[in-house]
Amino acid sequence: METKLQKKILRYLEESLGMTLIIAISLSLAVVLSFYLSKTPGITLWYFFLGPVQNTYYLGNMINGAIPLVFGGLGVSLAMKGGTFNLGGEGQIYAGGFIATICAIYLEPLGIFGALLALLTGSLVAGLLSGLSGYFRMRWETSELITSFLLSNAVILVINYFVGGPFMDRSTNLITTEKIPVAFRLPAILQPSNLSAALYFAILAVLFVHIYLYKTKSGYALRMCGDNRVFAQYGGIETKRYAILPMFFSGVFYGLGGGIAIFGTYFSCIKEFSAGMGWNGLAVALIAKFKPSLILPAALFFSYVESGARSAMIYSDVTFELASVVQATVFFLVSSEVLQQLFIKKGGK
Repeated sequence: METKLQKKILRYLEESLGMTLIIAISLSLAVVLSFYLSKTPGITLWYFFLGPVQNTYYLGNMINGAIPLVFGGLGVSLAMKGGTFNLGGEGQIYAGGFIATICAIYLEPLGIFGALLALLTGSLVAGLLSGLSGYFRMRWETSELITSFLLSNAVILVINYFVGGPFMDRSTNLITTEKIPVAFRLPAILQPSNLSAALYFAILAVLFVHIYLYKTKSGYALRMCGDNRVFAQYGGIETKRYAILPMFFSGVFYGLGGGIAIFGTYFSCIKEFSAGMGWNGLAVALIAKFKPSLILPAALFFSYVESGARSAMIYSDVTFELASVVQATVFFLVSSEVLQQLFIKKGGK
């Protein structure tokens, strides 16, 4: 047992070292670009690295920006662990947020139960949208990667119509729905920032997914189907079910992320409020290598880079694209795994 534990710890340290090197290279690129593009590189670097933590306002907003990415990263990880691929995160977050908003408005008399029911309904609708792609794969062997992407794009257009039409709030200049009841809004925890109790939901979601995947029979079957579907079938696992479940669970967490964003930050469904969240969630999951325990730090890093670039853009002479360059570099190096394999022996794969 001790030898097995030591090997596990060594493996974890090797992977962590590879990831640390990748992050270091990406941040070093930001330093190089700052000296090349900025007339005041010292100021640029100061605000890029320290801007996100310079006070409670920036720190809270940085953490708050990571929360939807946590739910998105968990959604992608669940799909990938089950051997499926969900590219519909953009529409599923949007759908979850929109449905949760409309339900919250009409369920106000039910109090806290109404708030929970609204979140649950939004999550289930997003799960059904994603699970539909899993059903298509099981029934007709269609690619869930394509169908989830196409369904997502169609759903975004439909919701845009409802947000800008029947459910639009005429009392504001924004294209948005009415605000959810004040009693349904999550309490702030680091004022004057936008950070709310949504952080606790994100932490609980990470713990839940980790326990489900690694401590339950269903989670084991899902991972087995993802590793080798033929072997899982010979082992007595109903593989058809696990063509749908990972996609459904993935959509549920995407939708829950949309609902939590509404209840904790936006308080109404603004037109396309979720733009970019789905793709960023995918990037976070890739950085975390689809491991739930690493989703939270990966999301925080992603949000930290965005917040730093935004701060540097405001106080110096660089553009926000600095964040995109750093994130793209991390994304490329993680997906290629070249540097990480320098620390992992082939025999340990």
